[in-house]
Amino acid sequence: MDLFARKGFKGTTTREIAAAAGVTEAIIFRHFATKEQLYTAIIDRRLNSPDFPAWVSSLRAAMDRNDDEAVIRQVIGAIISTHKTDPQFERIMIYAALEGNESAVRHMRQLTASIVDLYRQYVSRRQKNGYLRACLPDAALTAIVGMAQHYALNKYVHEFKEQCMSDEQALETFTRIAMNGLSTTPPQSKAKSKKK
Repeated sequence: MDLFARKGFKGTTTREIAAAAGVTEAIIFRHFATKEQLYTAIIDRRLNSPDFPAWVSSLRAAMDRNDDEAVIRQVIGAIISTHKTDPQFERIMIYAALEGNESAVRHMRQLTASIVDLYRQYVSRRQKNGYLRACLPDAALTAIVGMAQHYALNKYVHEFKEQCMSDEQALETFTRIAMNGLSTTPPQSKAKSKKK
């Protein structure tokens, strides 16, 4: 992972991998027929982490409660946490996109597709019920993810030390910004204010 994170798929040789692992190239090829298979196994291992289903379950629970703030907080918190705990993997995925490694990009798309669909359905339902402002659900998700990812990339991947806030402050601030932009007055409150 370290070599792929520092040099990308194209820049990393099986000879370097073998040397870093303290084995011969023949040993590597005994387990993986190609460098691509090794690379894919690394990505699969990370994307199939047991943490992901637990996070999805927690996200679904917040959606079932119609807790807009918790949904937004879950998304932002997950992005910051994954960059913090595994910046190497984030570097590998950046390299994959830059190098046009379709296998890695396809894996990431498969992982995120179910979350994006889940989010779209949730936002559409909440908009229909009058709790969230009318906007494209994808645009709202892009804004939410964008804030968190920019912060996390700068802090944990690019290692900019000038960050002026902690992860907790970032989570709270970005959640507030998203809630202020998306929330609308609940329908019951609208009816009460019309009576006054």
